[in-house]
Amino acid sequence: MPLYGMLSPLFVYRAKKTMNNSSLSPLILVDGSSYLFRAFHVPYLQALSTADGQPTGAITGVLNMIRSLKKDYPNGNVVVVFDAKGKTFRNDLYPEYKANRPPMPDELRSQIAPLHQIIEAMGLPLLVIEGVEADDVIGTLSDQAAKLGIETVISTGDKDMAQLVNEHVRLINTMTNVEMDVAGVVEKFGIRPDQIIDYLALMGDKVDNIPGVEKCGPKTAVKWLLEHENLDNVIKNADKVKGKIGENLRNALEQLPLSYELATIKLDVELAKSVEELAPVAPDVEKLTELYKTYELRRLLAELTAGSELQSADTETKAAAPVEVIESQYQNILTKADFNEWLGALKAAQYFAFDTETTSINYMAAELVGLSFSIEVGKAAYVPLTHNYVGAPEQLDRDWVLEQLKPILEAKDIIKVGQNLKYDANVLAHYGITLNGIAFDTMIESYCLNSVATRHNMDALAEKYLDYKTVHFEDIAGKGAKQLTFNQIDIEKAGHYAAEDADITLRLHQAIFPQLEQLKGQLSVFHDIEMPLLPVLAKMEQHGVLIDADLLAEQSQAIGTRLQELEVEAHNIAGKSFNLSSTKQLQEILFDELKIPVIKKTPKGAPSTAEEVLQELALDYPLPKIILQHRSLSKLKSTYTDKLPLMVSSKTGRVHTSYNQTVAATGRLSSTDPNLQNIPIRSEEGRKIRNAFIAPENHKIVAIDYSQIELRIMAHLSDDPGLVKAFSEGRDVHQATAAEIFGVELEQVTADQRRSAKAINFGLIYGMSAFGLSKQLGIARNQAQAYMDKYFERYPGVLTYMEETRQDATEHGFVETLFGRRLYLPDIKSKNAMRRKGAERAAINAPMQGTAADIIKKAMLAVDQWIVENNDPRVCMTMQVHDELIFEIHQDIVEQTTQQLVNIMNDAVELKVPLIAEAGIGENWEQAH
Repeated sequence: MPLYGMLSPLFVYRAKKTMNNSSLSPLILVDGSSYLFRAFHVPYLQALSTADGQPTGAITGVLNMIRSLKKDYPNGNVVVVFDAKGKTFRNDLYPEYKANRPPMPDELRSQIAPLHQIIEAMGLPLLVIEGVEADDVIGTLSDQAAKLGIETVISTGDKDMAQLVNEHVRLINTMTNVEMDVAGVVEKFGIRPDQIIDYLALMGDKVDNIPGVEKCGPKTAVKWLLEHENLDNVIKNADKVKGKIGENLRNALEQLPLSYELATIKLDVELAKSVEELAPVAPDVEKLTELYKTYELRRLLAELTAGSELQSADTETKAAAPVEVIESQYQNILTKADFNEWLGALKAAQYFAFDTETTSINYMAAELVGLSFSIEVGKAAYVPLTHNYVGAPEQLDRDWVLEQLKPILEAKDIIKVGQNLKYDANVLAHYGITLNGIAFDTMIESYCLNSVATRHNMDALAEKYLDYKTVHFEDIAGKGAKQLTFNQIDIEKAGHYAAEDADITLRLHQAIFPQLEQLKGQLSVFHDIEMPLLPVLAKMEQHGVLIDADLLAEQSQAIGTRLQELEVEAHNIAGKSFNLSSTKQLQEILFDELKIPVIKKTPKGAPSTAEEVLQELALDYPLPKIILQHRSLSKLKSTYTDKLPLMVSSKTGRVHTSYNQTVAATGRLSSTDPNLQNIPIRSEEGRKIRNAFIAPENHKIVAIDYSQIELRIMAHLSDDPGLVKAFSEGRDVHQATAAEIFGVELEQVTADQRRSAKAINFGLIYGMSAFGLSKQLGIARNQAQAYMDKYFERYPGVLTYMEETRQDATEHGFVETLFGRRLYLPDIKSKNAMRRKGAERAAINAPMQGTAADIIKKAMLAVDQWIVENNDPRVCMTMQVHDELIFEIHQDIVEQTTQQLVNIMNDAVELKVPLIAEAGIGENWEQAH
């Protein structure tokens, strides 16, 4: 969710409608501390930093939110409030107040002073009052404003602020687009704003360490307040409450007045200025320019320089000049005359943006509802086809429209622009249309430009590259169980949404592609790898894979039996029954009752039961080992053996995954719904699942994968003579490494020595330290270091490559694959040592992972070209899993075809060492290994 989402039109209208004539109305009170913490934890903002490693994500998030508020309320008086350092009066009342909160991370702390400086330079009132919290300052100002009849909007994500809501004060959460007036508070909490303090006191607050009534949740608190009106009456009637919760209430009676006081927001904070005296001043453009440059806020600097953000300090403050606004002209096409006019325009266009609207995001289940087009920025049309709500206007016949469009959509010389065109291609395939001329996909353009700069969905791209907030699907369809499908949405709303999709897609292409053209390597990846791969993946998705549902059912039953056995074993060790899936119960059993040492805590201070923690504990204690086995099998059962049979398409009798090109930063494909790339193969149960992926009648499953591809890439990139020679001579590189490290003859290398050498070979290319290697091999750290030293003595070129790559990454902020794919490393200069070290490890591994991803993609393109040229329906590529391609091949031609495919994959690219593809043939996927 972007930090500065669009306010609902209804709310903006209501806020403006109730404004009085005061120059201070509406008063916009910004809970800076609330948004600072929330912005800090937004993943795509966490990656932002300056070249010297100063984090800027939280700064960017809060400033975006403030700028959004200023745009939505151009006449509003924005006042920003932050918490001060140190204790508050609540700590004097209750020393344990907020005692459980972990210390503020250094990466967040370092962003507070710069943010304050920028806000002050913007000319906005900034309040930081010692001894109280930001809530209290906001409460005092909102109370003053309400008494003066000034309409007030509190921008916050803090539920406690609901106690401040009245006829003049409402809340807006700009991270979720949720607004609350008095009715909104009642709807959300089930009680009035004046009952919120009572509600908070009863429940307590674990985050702030406010004591309440044990086991009293929201439902109980609301029930009591509806029955007794307020906390005083709840206390008076405590003897009448039955059961354990009644006992808990009576035990809490002494502390409830304290809880009430702690939860109450002050309305009488002493302020240097009253609400009437707080007003914006002229921004200090010179200071802002300096700050934007220092913290590398390039977008803000560009807008400031262009005069669109703020005005010069020597002029009167006025509304900011808006960025360029393009008038949108969107048309709903309901007649053949209008459609034919657009049809002619599409035929004559150099290229056009295109989008489908359907009943489902599942391309196999989706039915076409309408299509939208854009030829010129700001102009777009929507052709509704099957809207069927009561009162829907007559629409053009879907079959007739598709018949007219088919020559254009299938024309290879008419260029199409889209956002996730693979989905549209799959939908059109249901109607006998093969989408051709797929030249530009804005999702892939953004990904090739910078895979980690942003998410690559349309909403995120529009905000990043166009500073434009699109209409979200939920805005017109609703949310949850009552969400409408597209065919049920009013055509006027649907038409604007759909036409906007096409229009914004065209704008994004014109904004992103010129940037991509400036980068030769990334442009080559786009043109030569990613875009040609799109239709290949579409064909694989449409074909799907065949599974044996009965076999999976048997496996589910067997796993279910084993899960029951593991539960019994766990209960016996614990000496009592407990829910193995409950984190809280597991914490109590492991650390309170069994007294197993706590080796890591969660951010909130609780003992961690994360997988890596349990793996370490499992080395010494039986229960963590059982828990890990139970988790693994439970996931296997729910994700695959239970779920896969339910995902078989009624149309094809097959399972259809979605291959994602723009998820993994390194260029690897990912697979979803179902994820066919993460089926575990280290456990017997995991391997059995591949038995259920079967060949159709008279066919075989063929699996071909690259042998040790990342080590071969390391040999190529490092040009280390020893490594290149080992691979060129076809030697077992793990055996050769073991011989060098352990000082034995090649033929004397034991299985354990080879295993250790393999761990070293792969560990080092993943940036593993001596400490990590010692843990993996179960040896002393100094022994692991000695192994590494011997490795680098044997392969000095590898060490040189690693050191040079780290230096290049630190200097430039990115590394590149062999084919020019650029992999950015935002944390490479981070002041946080852990994040910086992680980026350095990624700098070593990313070129190899990325190059391996590029090679398998090139192999897929070469294989697909060969299949197309031979035009033999007896050969089909069905899956891609990391460095492996899986095929269905007719048994009559399986041997010769497999050899041909191996040759094609071996020749996909030329390295300094040979690529080796190895094939297996079987009745199912597991046999093919």
